Amino acid sequence: MTSSAISQEAASALRCETEFLSAVEGNFEAAKGKHFRGSTWTTQTSDELDRLKALLAQNGLHDRELLRSLPSNRRITLQGYERRLLFGRKRTGVAIASVLSPLGHFAAKGGGSAPPVSLGELTDHVRRLVADRKVPYIIGICSPTGFSEEARNVRMDLPNVSIVLVEPDRSGGWRTRAAGDSVDPRLPRIFDPESAKQKVERVTRLVEEHSAELLTGGLSVSSAARDANLPEETVRRGFEEIARRNAELKLTRKDGEWLLFRGAPTHGLEKKRMNVIDRIRKLFSGEGDEAAKINLLAERRAALAQRRDRIYDDIVKLEGKEAELLNAGKAATSMVPKRRLAAQLAQLRKDIARENTKASMLNQQINIISTDIHNLTLIQQGQVAKLPDTTELTEHAVAAEEMLETLKADAELVGSLEMGMDAALASSEELEILKEFEEEKPAAKTVETAPRVASPPMADRSRTERPAAKSPEPPSKLPPLPPSREPTGPEAV
Repeated sequence: MTSSAISQEAASALRCETEFLSAVEGNFEAAKGKHFRGSTWTTQTSDELDRLKALLAQNGLHDRELLRSLPSNRRITLQGYERRLLFGRKRTGVAIASVLSPLGHFAAKGGGSAPPVSLGELTDHVRRLVADRKVPYIIGICSPTGFSEEARNVRMDLPNVSIVLVEPDRSGGWRTRAAGDSVDPRLPRIFDPESAKQKVERVTRLVEEHSAELLTGGLSVSSAARDANLPEETVRRGFEEIARRNAELKLTRKDGEWLLFRGAPTHGLEKKRMNVIDRIRKLFSGEGDEAAKINLLAERRAALAQRRDRIYDDIVKLEGKEAELLNAGKAATSMVPKRRLAAQLAQLRKDIARENTKASMLNQQINIISTDIHNLTLIQQGQVAKLPDTTELTEHAVAAEEMLETLKADAELVGSLEMGMDAALASSEELEILKEFEEEKPAAKTVETAPRVASPPMADRSRTERPAAKSPEPPSKLPPLPPSREPTGPEAV
C-alpha cells in the first residue's frame, strides 16, 4: 500500500470514523443534563496518531499524505461535574465515544481484507478506557470494519459501565446495539450516527426497491426491518410517513403484522351529491365507491401474499431438511437407519406437497382478487375522465361545423369590405394622379426600348456589308437584304 494507491477500506474506515464522531458530538451536547449527570462539563479529544506513525515507520512508510488518509482511532471524552462546597467539584460521570480500527492492518504494506474487531481486542479496549470504577461510564465503541460474531453477541454487564457497540451495515446505515442487559435503552440512540430523518430516507429507498412487491402484494414491517437492519418501530414510522406522502400507499394491521400495500388514491375524487332516493337505491343495489372497494381488496391481497410468502419460507426449510435426510440415508451403512430415514423422508415430502398445494390455492385467490382490482380500477378511471356521450359528441360536431361555415362567410365579407374601403378612402385628386400613372406607363416603355431596336445608318450598313463578301458568314448569321425596287421607265427596257 503506497500513497498513490490508498486502500479503499482505509478510506471507508476514515469516513466512518468522521461520521460517527461528528454525529455523537452533537448528541453529547443534547444529552447534557438529561442522560448525563452534571452541572459543569469538560470535553477532551484524543487519538492514536503517534502509534500509527510508529507502525508506518516500522514498515518503511514515511508519507504524510498516507498518514492523513488513514483512521487514527480518535475519541471524544465528556466528563460531568457537580460543585462541592465553595471551590471543589465531584465527577458525576464519563461519556466516551471511541473508534477502534485495526491500525496494524492499515499501516502494513500488504493488502487483504481488514479484519473485524475480536472479543479480546474489545475487552482490552474497554479496560484501557475505564480508569475509575467508582464513576459511571457510558462508552460507545465504533468499529469501521465491524465486530466478530463473538464480540457482537457478548454481554459485558460490568458495574458502573454501559457499553454500546456501533458498526456500519451492508445497507448503508449503522447497526447500534447494547452490549449488556443492564444498559439503558435510551443510550444506544446517543451513539447512533444516523438521524431519524436519515432512517426514514433509508426506509423510503427500501420501499422503492420493493415497489414490484407492492403491485402484487404488500411489504411487511418485519421483513423490511430485517432488510434495512432497523427496529420495527422505526420502520413503521417510516411507512406512516411514506403513506402520508403517497395517496396510493396504505398502511394497515393484519393478523398482528403491519402491511404497506398499494391501493386506490382517495384524494381528488369528486363525490356526486345524491338525494335520499339515490342513496337508498345505491344501498340496496350493492354499488359503492370503487376506491373503497379497491383498497379493501388490495388489503386482502396483501395479507394473502404475506401468508403465501410465509408458506414459501416453510417450504424452503422443509426442502433443506429433506436434503439432510437424503444425505444421511445415503451415508448410512445399516438397513435399520435407512428405513427410518426413508419413512421420515416420505412423510416430509408429503408435507412439502401439502404446503405447495396451500401456496397454489393462495396464488389462485390472489389472481382472482387482482383481476377484480384491475376491473374496478378501469371503472374508476372511466368515471374520473367523465367522457361525453354520443348525443353530446354529435351536437358538438354540428356546432363546430356551423361555426366554421360562419367564420368562412365572415372572412369573405371582410375581404370585400376592405377592397371597397380602399377606393372609398381615396380622394378625387389621388384618383386623377392614379390615372396619370396608368397613361404614362406605355410612353415610358417606348422611350426605354427605342435605343435598343434602332438600326444603324445606311452608310454604316454598307461598310459593314463589304467585308462580309470576302468572308461570308453562315446563312443563319447574314444580315437581311434591303428591299428590292423594280425599275420603271427607260431603265426597265
